[in-house]
Amino acid sequence: MSSNRRDFLKKASFLSAAAITLPALNNEALAASSFNMWGYAAPKIDKVRIAVIGLGMRGPGAVDRLSYIEETEIVALCDRHADRVDKAQKILTGKGLKEAKSYSGDNGWEKLLKEEELDLVYICTPWEFHAPMSIAAMKAGAHVACEVPIGLTVKECWEVVKVSEATKKHCMMLENCCYDFFEMLTLNMTRQGMFGELVHAEGAYIHDLLDLNFNSKNGYDNMWRLRENIKMNGNLYPTHGLGPIAQCLNINSGDRMTHLVAMQTADFMMGETAREMAAKDSFYQEFVGKKYRGNMDTTLIKTEKGKTMMLQHDVTSPRPYSRLHLLSGTKGFAQKYPKEGIAFGHSFVKEEEMKGLYEKYTPQLIKFIGEQAKQVGGHGGMDFMMDWRLIDCLRNGLPIDQPVYEGASWSVVVPLSCESVAKNSRTVAIPDFTKGNWKTNKPHDITLNGGGSTRIRPKVSKDQSKQLKID
Repeated sequence: MSSNRRDFLKKASFLSAAAITLPALNNEALAASSFNMWGYAAPKIDKVRIAVIGLGMRGPGAVDRLSYIEETEIVALCDRHADRVDKAQKILTGKGLKEAKSYSGDNGWEKLLKEEELDLVYICTPWEFHAPMSIAAMKAGAHVACEVPIGLTVKECWEVVKVSEATKKHCMMLENCCYDFFEMLTLNMTRQGMFGELVHAEGAYIHDLLDLNFNSKNGYDNMWRLRENIKMNGNLYPTHGLGPIAQCLNINSGDRMTHLVAMQTADFMMGETAREMAAKDSFYQEFVGKKYRGNMDTTLIKTEKGKTMMLQHDVTSPRPYSRLHLLSGTKGFAQKYPKEGIAFGHSFVKEEEMKGLYEKYTPQLIKFIGEQAKQVGGHGGMDFMMDWRLIDCLRNGLPIDQPVYEGASWSVVVPLSCESVAKNSRTVAIPDFTKGNWKTNKPHDITLNGGGSTRIRPKVSKDQSKQLKID
């Protein structure tokens, strides 16, 4: 880690612990935080003032998507690199929107939080900054939307929960896969009892990122993601697979995860790739001889009600992309990869019956903005549905779909899987971030009741001649 980044983290940790002056939050309030953020409806915000921090890989896409939501204003943009801020400004001005205030440098985000009046801070930085920035933003008086994971340690996950409760500010980890079309279809079908009682589910993040992780020119800033593959040895990215199946199993709202066991292969590719790259380019010499996390991590999770989940993580092996998304119940079965399928017996339903299930069980959110979301983009539309839904909830004073307990419980699999692997696959207990409230929390509402009033700006096609029809 560079000295600048080390100083940055030290200062971030200090700020997140000391409540960065803005409205001061005393330590007694934090210690006594017991307010349940599940189902909490924050005061309505007519026009959501947003700051986007982090404009590297995911940030520009977020700026673009948010710029299509009518009742928002992106008031500030921030990145360590000023040129990235300048490029993001062009996204706004290219749509006829006014420039946001620019912040840059290692300390730019701190200055932003002190100077701007914000309703929402949207964080797209490297993983190690997620918890410190989320905590500081909530203490500064803003709701938070943060890329995954929300924290890298058990302590960070608890701290994010405590600050959200103490400030009554939402902290939503942006698990976009919960908004994908098949995932939402199966969530609604689960809610309607079509699969009976779910007993087992599987999720994964299997994505060949070997070339991208070793790309020094067009990859991650300062090779941060490769460095995380050296620092941690477990399931580094569980939430894409876990989030959707956890919601189907009513985790944190009727059941909870109690313990996990993780087993991992050795590394068969990253160390060798580092040696091969270093032989051609001395830039990679610092990555030679490091101990990398294994190719495949498999984590098994048990719930309080006796159900099981299996998660897999492999971002190295040359194989097709998969998040699995498998649901097994007493009356039915669903899986997304390698091919979407639903079964109520020994065979998958035929194509016509599958179409009928989509027509009957596609949730209201997708029917309302699904086609528009596909036009705006972001992983086929799920990113935009996630953004629009969050803004619509904030504007209408509705509980959000993924309160802070979701982000904490899904993210804590990162450090706990590492702990289990380090202990030769010993069982590791999973904290109850809801502090017992999972017994009475109700599953989040997937209808548009009370909302659906947030408008979408027209999407302009590449030739600037056709506009998306907004109902």
